[in-house]
Amino acid sequence: MLLYNTIVTEDKNFEKSTNEKKTEKKTDMDGGRTGCFFCIWDWPFRSTSHFFPKTTLNGRKAGGYTAQKVMDEITEEIHSYQLKIATRDKHTEKISGQDISLEPQWGDEITELVHAQNMFAWPVKIFRKQTLKNTTLVDYDKDKLQTQIDALDCMDADKQTAPENASVSSYDKTEGFTVVGCVMGTTIDAEKMYQAVQEAVEGLKENLSLEKAGVYEDPTVLDDDENLVKAVKKMNGYAKTKITFTVGDSKEVLDASVFGDWFRLNKKLKPVLDQECVKAYVSDLAKKYNTCYSAKTLKTSYGKTVTIPESHYGWKIDTEKEIAQITSEIKAGKAVEREPNYSMTANSHGKNDYGDSYVEINLTAQHMFLYKDGKLVIDSDFVSGNVSKNNATPTGAYGVTYTEKNATLRGENYETPVTYWMPFAGNVGMHDAYWRSKFGGSIYKYAGSHGCINLPPEVAKVVFENVKKNYPVLVYELPGTESTDATDKGEAKKVVKLIDALGTITKDSKEAVQKARNAYDKLTANDKVYVTNYDKLKKAEEKLQKLQKNSKE
Repeated sequence: MLLYNTIVTEDKNFEKSTNEKKTEKKTDMDGGRTGCFFCIWDWPFRSTSHFFPKTTLNGRKAGGYTAQKVMDEITEEIHSYQLKIATRDKHTEKISGQDISLEPQWGDEITELVHAQNMFAWPVKIFRKQTLKNTTLVDYDKDKLQTQIDALDCMDADKQTAPENASVSSYDKTEGFTVVGCVMGTTIDAEKMYQAVQEAVEGLKENLSLEKAGVYEDPTVLDDDENLVKAVKKMNGYAKTKITFTVGDSKEVLDASVFGDWFRLNKKLKPVLDQECVKAYVSDLAKKYNTCYSAKTLKTSYGKTVTIPESHYGWKIDTEKEIAQITSEIKAGKAVEREPNYSMTANSHGKNDYGDSYVEINLTAQHMFLYKDGKLVIDSDFVSGNVSKNNATPTGAYGVTYTEKNATLRGENYETPVTYWMPFAGNVGMHDAYWRSKFGGSIYKYAGSHGCINLPPEVAKVVFENVKKNYPVLVYELPGTESTDATDKGEAKKVVKLIDALGTITKDSKEAVQKARNAYDKLTANDKVYVTNYDKLKKAEEKLQKLQKNSKE
């Protein structure tokens, strides 16, 4: 049978000879046999000088060749060798063997590979593919190779484009958040490049695809990255958030058009809200609406307008609470309408944050006014901090810190119990001063308090009953309103006694009533505050008039 008598060789020279004479057998100078057929029993002898038919050496056909034939063909290939390098951006560059001093390099290795073939294995080997590899086929100048590689256009750093990871887009009102595709780039890893070219040259490969060789620095996040896709979905959920802040008659809207750029992707590609961005937004909100440290203007009870620069009263947004709540609300993805979180509040968001309810204190005139809902409740002289001892009461806009009944005021050299205590500037506050008989005038200049506003007990009681925590206290100086006259409670007490002495009103009470009236009218406005039974005088006058009218009739 043909199977046992002949074998087909892969040698093209054999095929050529076969066309001329199929049955002719001829010995070549290399010791090989040409022809398309040969006797099967010849292979035990040929296997010591020829490679088995289906043998490749370093990827080249060597079947049926002698070692010398293989070396001759490789030598011919080396002398005309040229490596074509295909880049990612569809360009081709070349390195020739001559430019790197490429020469064949082998010893007895190829011959030894032939001799190492097992002559007794020929019945199997001639039908099976055999892959052999020689460690070295060529030699070249490595420095020249490096120079050639460095000179390639694709290695010019100025012409390379860096890879870019796929990312999340900025927020778009129509599209929302979307995936921004990655950029593969053309940046080459120099070390990988040299290795790829070296392997190609040493293998005498004619073509090298840099893409397939994996020499490019590729992005680490691709368009279809699962975590990136999840991040986009989650961020579009966050984008549903709309926070509407109400500040008086004003509104501030925080939505994705504002906070869309606040997100950052962490190493695991999870969206994280940049707290610095939230903080910056809250800071801007505070700059716009905080009033606690801004100057106040006040149209005084004297008709003149004053500016109070030292302001501790007003609105103040609580930055930490607001940052936390905004972060939570954005993650919830819902619409919310609310006021900002405040650490300090005021009466009004209007032109004057103290509104129309406040305590007005004129240090120059030593006189105070208590207004509530725009109406004067009470006014009175007082004694403020002793100027001669550097205990002057500070000017400024404050809020009542708290109110306390039956408190004990303590200082460096004093311990004083009071019935009504209303601090507004640290240890400075308003309180009753039962130990004083006179208020107002210039008393504060030489015999003033330790800084507090000393009020007549009757006045302090009224103030205490009308103010509460954070009630505005506006303290100022107004030149031209000085008063040298102090309120004398002693004179007021005399009038009180005259009125109490009226008793039952008859036609004979005319002189006593008139005396009480005249005494009251002589009092100063401040003194009149301490006439606690003035209503009794008015009723006495009304009854006397009726009696006189009836007598005439």
